[in-house]
Amino acid sequence: MKKFTKLGSIFLVMLLVVTLFASGCGQKSSSDGDSKVLTVGVDLPLTGPSAKAGQEFKDTVTMAFDEVGNKIGDYNVKLVWIDDGADPQKGTSAYEQAVVRDKIDVGILNWNSSVAVALMETVAKYQIPHYFGMGAAGTINEKWASDPKYHYWINKGWAMPDKMTQAYVDVVSQAIEKGQWSPRNKKLAIYGDDTDWGRSYGASMKKRFTDAGWQVVNEEYTKLGETDMYPLIAKMKSLDVSLVAGTISSPPSIAAFIKQSREQNLKALMISDALGETAGFYSLTGNASDYILDNRPVFTTDKALKFAADFKAKYGYDPSPAAGGQVYDYTRFFIKCANETLKEHGKLDKETLFKFSQEKLMTGQITFTDGVVIPEYKFDKTSAPDPVVGEKNYIFPVVQYFEGKATVVWPDAQKVGDLKIPDYAK
Repeated sequence: MKKFTKLGSIFLVMLLVVTLFASGCGQKSSSDGDSKVLTVGVDLPLTGPSAKAGQEFKDTVTMAFDEVGNKIGDYNVKLVWIDDGADPQKGTSAYEQAVVRDKIDVGILNWNSSVAVALMETVAKYQIPHYFGMGAAGTINEKWASDPKYHYWINKGWAMPDKMTQAYVDVVSQAIEKGQWSPRNKKLAIYGDDTDWGRSYGASMKKRFTDAGWQVVNEEYTKLGETDMYPLIAKMKSLDVSLVAGTISSPPSIAAFIKQSREQNLKALMISDALGETAGFYSLTGNASDYILDNRPVFTTDKALKFAADFKAKYGYDPSPAAGGQVYDYTRFFIKCANETLKEHGKLDKETLFKFSQEKLMTGQITFTDGVVIPEYKFDKTSAPDPVVGEKNYIFPVVQYFEGKATVVWPDAQKVGDLKIPDYAK
């Protein structure tokens, strides 16, 4: 009997301890600052050909969340870095792990268009709202419009190329009309990386320049990460093109193309869209990038210059206006959306964040006017999934590079200098 009583007492004590642990230590009270966590998956290419942009993404997102103490309301923010390696297959695998293993509630950002197209399937499958992917290709728009399930890819951080490429045509046409440039012919070569982004941009360039009277004599796309550009440049030279236009998202690839073009004396004015997205691109290209045209966001306002200075002080290098400035803006726009979601619904999870995006973000009821690059980031049902494009909304000036510095040459309201034509392109 004593043995039973003793064992019974031990059992009761153990039961009491377990109960106390479950009710106290095992469950954080609502007053505990660590009681609520929002797990945010950040998609970015930390490895692979776009790793330099990926590191800038990581630094920028970290900076933006540091500024709010890694908190949204009474939720602590846990960041999960999803390394897509700039590869669709790797990206979908990494994202799925973030959903299943890390239990992300929401996703933000992305860089490569091909990865974005693939990830749209994953976010639809798991119904994870993913805000402001930076992939821009028109294939994303087509997929987004094909089925409401893809609306979990909540809008794009970058407008599709077809809405942006006309700027280059206007600059070139204006230069010819004003007598600033008399090209020896109107032959154009299109180049780019063999991705959804590169091909989408190339197709838009081809259409718009053809409509303006140019003849596209070559259109060629190279694998992401390719650095032997000599065969491509030799073909352009043999065709005697006076203008080359395109985009390559891999820093080693675009640097090789630019340097080898100058080395081989390619006698053409060059458009290299997205060159400015590579932080410190001048260190890769040197003065071979002089005279190149780019349709890019730039740091011009006091707010933008302060961000750039703060970023450099924190990380030791200059941020690019896109992978730095725009990512900073979109991260803070997401923080604003999350705060407003919490106010409206009283909690943050994938259901409330998706609901808010459809009811308030997609309808233009919430916008972001505190950015360092764009005057106002805004979406509505007529623009979706793209941002509203316009002079007071989403628009980039055309810049020309000299010694790594951007000079705005278009539009007239923003320009600080005229387009200059290199001697080799005359």
